[in-house]
Amino acid sequence: MLSNKMINALNEQINKEMFSAYLYLSMSAHSETLGLRGFANWFYVQYQEETFHAMKIFRYVLEQGAEITLESIEKPQAAWESPMAMFEATLKHEQFITKSINDLVDLAIEEKDHATQIFLQWYITEQIEEEANDHDIINKLKLIGDKGNGLFMVDSQLSARVYTPPAVE
Repeated sequence: MLSNKMINALNEQINKEMFSAYLYLSMSAHSETLGLRGFANWFYVQYQEETFHAMKIFRYVLEQGAEITLESIEKPQAAWESPMAMFEATLKHEQFITKSINDLVDLAIEEKDHATQIFLQWYITEQIEEEANDHDIINKLKLIGDKGNGLFMVDSQLSARVYTPPAVE
C-alpha cells in the first residue's frame, strides 16, 4: 500500500514525465522547422519514450489502489539557438529527471515501501541510458559543429532511431 506522501510524489513524477514528453515534442517541431528531420525524428522518439515512462507510473499507482491526480503541464520552450543548445538542454533536463527518480527511491526507502523501490529500479537504469545517449550526441556535435556536412551526417544517423516499447510494463 502506498503512503499519501508516496502517492503525491508519484503523481508529481507523472507530471514531470509528461512535461518531458511535451518538451521533446517541442524540440521535434523546432528541428522540423530547421530542416533537420533526423533530429526531429530523434526527439519524436524521445517524446514517445517519455509518454511511456509517465504511463508506466500511472499504471503502477492505479494498480496499487491509489488515485491519480493530474495537474497542468508547464509550457515548454519553443526554440533553441542550435542543435547543440537543444542537446545541452536535453542533458540538463535528463539530469533533473535522474535526481527526481533518485529522490523517489530515497522516499521509498524512507517509507519502507519495498514494492515502489523495486519498481523504480527500472527508471534508474533507464536514466543511465538517457544521459549516456545525450552525452554521445553532444560529443559528436562538439566534433562537427552546428553546420555543414558533419551536421548532415549526424542528422542522417538520428533519422534511423525508432521507438520500440520496452518489454517490461
